[in-house]
Amino acid sequence: MRNEPLVEVTQVKGTSETHPLLSDTDEWAGFEIMPFRVGTRKPSRPEGSYVRNAYRRGLEIAAEDVANPFKFGLVDATTDTHVGGGSEREDEYWSKAGLTDGEPQRRGSIPAGRMLGLALGAVAPALTSEVDDQTYLQFSAFEFGGASGMAAVWAEENTRESIYAAFRRKETFATSGPRIKVRFFAGYHFDESLLDAPNGLTHAYAEGVTKGADLQAEGDRAPSFWVWAMADPESAPLQRVQVIKGWEEGGETNEKVFDVACSGGLDVDPWTHRCPDEIADAAKVNLDDCSIDPDAGARELKTLWRDPEFQADQEAFYYLRVLENPTCRWSTWEALRAGVAPRSDFPRTILERVWSPPIWVRADPS
Repeated sequence: MRNEPLVEVTQVKGTSETHPLLSDTDEWAGFEIMPFRVGTRKPSRPEGSYVRNAYRRGLEIAAEDVANPFKFGLVDATTDTHVGGGSEREDEYWSKAGLTDGEPQRRGSIPAGRMLGLALGAVAPALTSEVDDQTYLQFSAFEFGGASGMAAVWAEENTRESIYAAFRRKETFATSGPRIKVRFFAGYHFDESLLDAPNGLTHAYAEGVTKGADLQAEGDRAPSFWVWAMADPESAPLQRVQVIKGWEEGGETNEKVFDVACSGGLDVDPWTHRCPDEIADAAKVNLDDCSIDPDAGARELKTLWRDPEFQADQEAFYYLRVLENPTCRWSTWEALRAGVAPRSDFPRTILERVWSPPIWVRADPS
């Protein structure tokens, strides 16, 4: 924690929040995952490779009366392109390496030219793949994910010193590309009036803790979590806000996803802890031109949430994940521009998102 207070959660080579094999009750776990180890075609190993897994492992270590070494804040690698700029927009994607994958044909989003495909198929078949009766190149050793992403901090001022202080205290968040903003606080003296109060932020800082910090349990009282998400005005509206909970019990850890705010003014189902299906049904993408309905979804989602399953004797973490409505993925944009059908083994759309670091709720020592 002294040397590495932050961890990367997403970049162009894939997202590292969690994996479906590690989070089989999380419907959104399989987001832009890199399936292979870097530089090889060998499958990656989920255990030990994802951030939520590390958060859970940290609770297990702490249960053995050892300091939790995995209380990471979250940032993004800002594309991992190794240059001063990055292609964090799906509709303006230019990949990573340039020489090997700087054009749509080279990164496999549109078919290879007939002569090139035949030639490579004959002399180097490992560099091509057949999909939908078309030959695609696969020059890169990577299976690139979405155009990702953006690292952000809440700092008092736009100076190097203030920004690095925010990094150190882990008051950060990471997005898959859009400039979605999130606020996340926990405390025992919050009420509904905080949501729209002119001095709400001042009160939240004074009476609670923000992301990246610890909150000590007070008896059997359940803390309140102030959740605030703001959409990128140049991207899609927001679909839902979720709180990801992990907890330790008897030496074992568990996790659960709670929807806590839904677009369209709809309520979360108290039994399934999910937003109604209507919010996803309303958020359609026209795959003929990648247009979306700007009126489906929300430009801001805000709520005060309490964990309905809170137990004061459990060590737990809570972090935010906010999902946009779907939009076209970079590979779909490139296929449409080339006048060809998007390949069927690539996702047509992407559900952009933002993550906050956790708030760790410490068990009541009594």
